[in-house]
Amino acid sequence: MKISITKTQYISFISVIILLVAWKILAIYFDSDFIVPHPEDTFITVAKLVGSSGFLKVVGTTIIRGLIGFIISAILGMGIGILAGINPGFNAFITPVLVTVRSVPVIALLLLALIWFSPDVVPVFIAMLTMFPFICTNVVDGIRSVDPGIIEMAKFYRVGKSRIITEVYIPAIIPFIISGASSAMGIGWRAIIIGEVLSQPQYGIGTRMQSAQTFLNVDVVIAWTLIAILISYGFEKLIRWSEHKIVTWKV
Repeated sequence: MKISITKTQYISFISVIILLVAWKILAIYFDSDFIVPHPEDTFITVAKLVGSSGFLKVVGTTIIRGLIGFIISAILGMGIGILAGINPGFNAFITPVLVTVRSVPVIALLLLALIWFSPDVVPVFIAMLTMFPFICTNVVDGIRSVDPGIIEMAKFYRVGKSRIITEVYIPAIIPFIISGASSAMGIGWRAIIIGEVLSQPQYGIGTRMQSAQTFLNVDVVIAWTLIAILISYGFEKLIRWSEHKIVTWKV
């Protein structure tokens, strides 16, 4: 079986190598595991973490929080986005809310969430508020991209509003939903980790990172960071794969 490597993949591989070389140079320069540990030592730490008994529970709990936050954001974002897209008055009402949610610093939301909720709920709440505006805004943009002539024709032939939504609007906004989901997941994972670092639930990647930082285990902090990056990358690829399948199906 012949494996082909595209030019883009080759460039990405070179970029990773450059990052690893820069990391190694910094580790040699500082010559201190308390500042910048060596890459090979960090990768050994990653392997130890993956092989530890509580790894799946820690990672699984963080993933579940992320999925719950994403599902809530998707339901609210699509529902409110569709209403805002087809109703100019409601769009004028919801736009300041979306701008406010996007503009409020994450740390401010976190401090309030720490007062309002239990440690296990804080990361989900922060992830939901972080992801919701991306999905909602993209859905509104998708609704607006629909040809007005199609809507007018549907109304002329007395097609019901529910059918217009399910057969015209929803197929049109699917690419926008996927794009919004991709952006939301990237931002959302960071928000979840930050929420776990500050709220300190019993299980979670952020909790383990905070614990490692307390004991100055820099290699463990970086190791958990790499694991979080891999999880985020995996979900990014899954979303892009879904987009490819949906586009192929539509064609």
